[in-house]
Amino acid sequence: MIAVRDVIQAIARSAQRLLSQWNSSPIVPVRPLTSRANAVASLDFQPLKRMRLTHEVSCTLFDEYAAHRKTERGDEETGWLLLGLRDAQEALILATLPAGAKRHASSVHVQFNSSAQALAGRIVRQNNKQLTLLGVVHTHPGSLRHPSDADYRGDHVWVTQLRGKEGIFGIGTADAPPAPLGGTDWRPKPHMQCLGELCFSWYTLREGDRRYRPMPVEICLGPDLAAPLRPVWPAIEAHADRLDRLARMLKLRFEPLAPQADESGILSVQIPLDVPDRQIRVWLQEEEVRYFLHLGDQVLAVDLEENRVDVGVYLLLSELAKRADAPS
Repeated sequence: MIAVRDVIQAIARSAQRLLSQWNSSPIVPVRPLTSRANAVASLDFQPLKRMRLTHEVSCTLFDEYAAHRKTERGDEETGWLLLGLRDAQEALILATLPAGAKRHASSVHVQFNSSAQALAGRIVRQNNKQLTLLGVVHTHPGSLRHPSDADYRGDHVWVTQLRGKEGIFGIGTADAPPAPLGGTDWRPKPHMQCLGELCFSWYTLREGDRRYRPMPVEICLGPDLAAPLRPVWPAIEAHADRLDRLARMLKLRFEPLAPQADESGILSVQIPLDVPDRQIRVWLQEEEVRYFLHLGDQVLAVDLEENRVDVGVYLLLSELAKRADAPS
């Protein structure tokens, strides 16, 4: 769950990192998009004129791209989905969803783990219902800083499903030209960001466009709202399909729990019952599922060895129904 306190702390961290990493970047204060008071459905969407990334989103892209290049799969393409706010002529990117360990990729293509990203999007939107899908970033192992012809064949169809029928596309490469005066981060062109050897080039594509349009990028203070999901991403990938099916039938509430000691992060799922202050809670890790019954201030661990989370929840609901019908 993203608390106001967490957002404030993230902004404070951003300000500190800003001084050391982005002195030469154009930083503007984050502010609401100009027409947020209007209903989205009534907006007259025009071609994008302005695109902003929060500082934490930008750091996520550079940090995870650098980490990816050091792995055994570093010669493959990788990528991220982008979530944020879309106004009539502006877009603000507020969250990144990684392609995932279960992606299908090579040196010339990447297919994201769409099930995990769909679940992650559901979790992020719990407290940020205005967030919408804005676009996608992917990397090119070579020096092509522009979307390819193959990218266009898919993208020009995909953008018709987006708000405003226009998407934002970032291309990551590891061929950044040397920064002037010995610096590490700079902007060779308004639509490019470079940090060390890494470079992201930004474009938009609107329905009917025959080519991508370079889009100048601005950096503003703010968090990556999907950052709390990173420690629990293995659990998200392992249980995404079953959790999605469960969420279509029951009201679920998700909460990523930070790792403790040597443990991996836990994805907590809460299912309210028909009695106030009573709920089922499930703790999920990549290879383990634990069930609890919350009865007011009392918490009972349920002895249920079932790693298929949807099956486990329905078994527990069935047992509770049997006990409710049993004569007292």
